Amino acid sequence: MKAFYSDHFVLPLPTGHRFPMAKYKMLRDLVLGLPNIQLHEAPRASDTELLLAHDASYVQRVISGTLSEAEQKAIGFPWSEKMVERSRRSVGATIAACQSALKEGVAVNLAGGTHHAYRNKGSGFCVFNDAAIAARVLLKSSTGPQKIGILDLDVHQGDGTAAILQNDAAICTVSIHGEKNYPFAKASSDLDIALADGSSDTIYLEALEEALRFLSKQGIQFLIYLAGA
Repeated sequence: MKAFYSDHFVLPLPTGHRFPMAKYKMLRDLVLGLPNIQLHEAPRASDTELLLAHDASYVQRVISGTLSEAEQKAIGFPWSEKMVERSRRSVGATIAACQSALKEGVAVNLAGGTHHAYRNKGSGFCVFNDAAIAARVLLKSSTGPQKIGILDLDVHQGDGTAAILQNDAAICTVSIHGEKNYPFAKASSDLDIALADGSSDTIYLEALEEALRFLSKQGIQFLIYLAGA
């Protein structure tokens, strides 16, 4: 199996910043010790690919460093060229993993999952929405799938993904998340399952079974799975 990673995933942050950036190198080091996994450098997503899910004006503000203070605060990272590079590579890794999975059955991006990025804004440490972009890259391919599912099992709802893809009949979005977790104003996925605090393993597995039954009825030919952090 191919796994995509880049040292660009590790963004230098101000001292005391609450985002656990060290987890990416820790995961890379763990993967390096596993058999049958080949680590590959994450490529950069192009502007053309970013525009499959984002407004041109937003992409330009990110790339040029003209995001407002409020926009940077919503994202949670201060702007820098390294932040832009990290964001491109995060998307590029998901695209590459999806393209590899089409040929080999499965592949993974060791970062990604930037599901709080909307078409015209970022939020919750997410700049560009990698799953939405990658799904649309596959759909544009002459040899790609015609119906894609996105199964998001992060504790936070995939609000940006749901909003971007709400009118896209070729992509089915499913999110299982904590009822009281961020974002507090939820978007509408094709299927949302909100779980109460303290839900048992049994309740969680029942929710997952419901989600998989739902996806199986949609004619899905390819699945993008967000494992959460």
